[in-house]
Amino acid sequence: MEHKVVVVESPAKAKTINKYLGRGYEVIASYGHVRDLPAKDGSVDPDADFAMLWELDGRGSKQISAIASAVKDADGLILATDPDREGEAISWHILEALKARRVLKGKPVERVTFNAITKDAVAAAMAAPREIDQALVDAYLARRALDYLVGFQLSPVLWRKLPGARSAGRVQSVALRLVCDREEEIERFVTKEYWSLVAQLLTAKGDAFEARLIGADGKKVTKLDIGNKAEAEAFKAALEAARFSVQSVEAKPAKRHPYPPFTTSTLQMEASRKLGLAPAITMRIAQKLYEGVEIGGETTGLITYMRTDGVDMAPEAVGAVRRFIGREFAPEYLPGVPRAYSTKAKNAQEAHEAIRPTDIFRVPAAMKSYLSGDDYRLYELIWKRTLASQMESARLERTTVDILAEAGGRKLDLRATGQVVLFDGFLALYQETDEDAEDEDSKRLPAMKAGESVSKKSIAATQHFTEPTPRFTEATLIKRMEELGIGRPSTYAATLATLRDREYVAIDKKRLVPEDKGRIVTAFLESFFARYVEFGFTADLENDLDRISNAEVDWRQVLRDFWKDFKAAIEGAKERRTSEVLEGLNEHLGPAIFKDKGDGSNPRACPKCGSGTLSLKLGKLGPFIGCSNYPECRYTRPFAVAGGDEGSAEGTDDNGNRLLGTDPASGLEVTAREGRFGPFIQLGQGEKPKRASLAKGMTLKTLTFEQALALLSLPREVGKDPTTGDPILAGIGKYGPYVQRGKTYANLDAADDVFTVGMNRAIDLIATKEAGGGKRFGRAASGGAPAGKVLGAHPDGGDVTLLDGRYGAYVKWGTVNATIPKTADKTTLTLEAALGIIAARIEATGGVKPAKGRFAKKASSGKAPAKKAAPKKSAAKKG
Repeated sequence: MEHKVVVVESPAKAKTINKYLGRGYEVIASYGHVRDLPAKDGSVDPDADFAMLWELDGRGSKQISAIASAVKDADGLILATDPDREGEAISWHILEALKARRVLKGKPVERVTFNAITKDAVAAAMAAPREIDQALVDAYLARRALDYLVGFQLSPVLWRKLPGARSAGRVQSVALRLVCDREEEIERFVTKEYWSLVAQLLTAKGDAFEARLIGADGKKVTKLDIGNKAEAEAFKAALEAARFSVQSVEAKPAKRHPYPPFTTSTLQMEASRKLGLAPAITMRIAQKLYEGVEIGGETTGLITYMRTDGVDMAPEAVGAVRRFIGREFAPEYLPGVPRAYSTKAKNAQEAHEAIRPTDIFRVPAAMKSYLSGDDYRLYELIWKRTLASQMESARLERTTVDILAEAGGRKLDLRATGQVVLFDGFLALYQETDEDAEDEDSKRLPAMKAGESVSKKSIAATQHFTEPTPRFTEATLIKRMEELGIGRPSTYAATLATLRDREYVAIDKKRLVPEDKGRIVTAFLESFFARYVEFGFTADLENDLDRISNAEVDWRQVLRDFWKDFKAAIEGAKERRTSEVLEGLNEHLGPAIFKDKGDGSNPRACPKCGSGTLSLKLGKLGPFIGCSNYPECRYTRPFAVAGGDEGSAEGTDDNGNRLLGTDPASGLEVTAREGRFGPFIQLGQGEKPKRASLAKGMTLKTLTFEQALALLSLPREVGKDPTTGDPILAGIGKYGPYVQRGKTYANLDAADDVFTVGMNRAIDLIATKEAGGGKRFGRAASGGAPAGKVLGAHPDGGDVTLLDGRYGAYVKWGTVNATIPKTADKTTLTLEAALGIIAARIEATGGVKPAKGRFAKKASSGKAPAKKAAPKKSAAKKG
């Protein structure tokens, strides 16, 4: 009997497909990418026509050995990795690695792809093998080389010129610019006062409705035309004395059409809006739904492949959806012909079908027992969107009633609008949300006719102020990136995760706020690498990559064209003196850092000496604001773009430190400061003032006076030991929060709060420590292995653990260590949030990367590896 080896990406998928194929096939998982460019100079050599040096990491080498061993005794190899550009690249890497080991020996190699993990889809794919698509591989090679060259050439320039900068990337830097540009737009925005006039009116039958002022004395009155209270009150007085009559009634039919099925980006956007899921978490759950759950003893995929730009569905899927609608809904909900959709997106992810359920008859209610909370909610969202996409349009009626108000020779025009749904159509099942859009007026107006008199119930004059365009959410940023052609669906979640991990952006009330570090990096790139953070240039480069995937252009020629100018820009930036860099940054950021006070004074005048000029400076600890009269004037203050007038005495002390308030007990000033070892709070002045470090999750920018007083009160006495009478203290030390009795110190766990921990918990921690089971410095007392809080089990096996490390809190799953973003609170971190952080880490590194050191473990088995993984230094990340 013929025996073939089938290679897929994940062990979960391998297990499922092995059951489908049965005897004659051995299915092995590659665990994602097996090779990558070493994180060092020379991995891409432009002088050798962009020759690329690939390296098998420890895990990749082990998987290739397993595949090679299986292939030796097999009759052929089938590469069945994902049906997109990245999946094609993984197949190519596996084939190249096997060729290097000379194990194929003329054995046939086939490439198959399936858009869904179901028995029928896999069988159809196995019946239609092909060769590896070299054009897709070339597009991958070009993208990977570009990301490497930008990262490894541009990031070192940032490190030398901007202390504290972490990295730059081809896509991440442009996404960061979008966030920073929006922030500048908000800062430049000038609020304008305006007033609205709304009349509450009654028909002859006593039915109430409201109408807004839209014109006066033959002239239109637009939204911002009434700019002060006096004007508003004059209009109100006229309306109070007016007679009202209906001038015209116009009813127009309208239609709302259903939305197409989900693409990767629209799924991420809608899951963020409707379910509150971050893009990385959405993609992790979608991957799980794609790989399937066990139903009736057989594992089957619930949705089609989740990385796609396509909006169409397979004809058999459309037919199944239409049959379901015909069975479950009234006849009028089914259109006469199937709906067809097309996308404006470029050919980026070559898996063309939209994201849809593999079987529309698997209704969400029937799947609830097989899926956890968020998994179920996402499946329900995909199911409803797919079903709604083939339903009939909603029919509406939009009514406009114009009212004439006559008062003392003046004629004022008012308008009432309403909308009613005559037939809900697809709206019976699904309605898309838009968090930044104004709500439509869906009120029904009472029956009226032209010439009819109406009476006044009340008149309201309301003050308003214009507001700037809101900050991006993760969903709206993805939408904007897609509109501009920046990045591709498979990169959005990883790009956003990188911006958070680099501390370039923070999330406040679901909105993306650029950190000062991110503003500095963007200003530097716009000043000295303007072309490479231009939206048009980045989009054009993405189009070139798409042309490569269509075999329309040579991938090396695209790299040659890019490298010629980019190399010159890098060399030019290296030669820039610090003074030139500062001049460029001051010019770019000056209006935001030194805001006009509106009184004619110089916003850059030093508040301490009066004669010096403030400017941005760069120090070992990062950027700060200093006086030009240094060293005679030593005024400094932390660099801060956002906020009020940072240069004035109000809100800062004489040295520019943020003044939080006055301690009610001592009468001394409480200031927030940035020091050599991080931010801290100080009480008063003098040689040895009382100081306190910030607790985990606190920042100087968001710290409140009450929090500062609480920090200064530490260590606090929790109570007296009931046995010895010794005080038990709680405080924050060099290694984090702790409880103490005498000479015994015990670290508080992630779930404990230094300000609220009680006696029972404190005594328990101290007793455990004295018994040898506690931890110190974040490590277990015996053996040195990390000790932490188990958050729960990962869907693919193994515990997810929350730990405290040398550089902060992180979550660990098998071989994956993922740092918790500063925006996350480890004390309230949930398993779902941890899974999202882990998924973002895996996606950012192109697959599961081995943990370093002797604590590295195999994700699937939990067993320690035979050899210690050699540590690698990472100079830059992919963009």
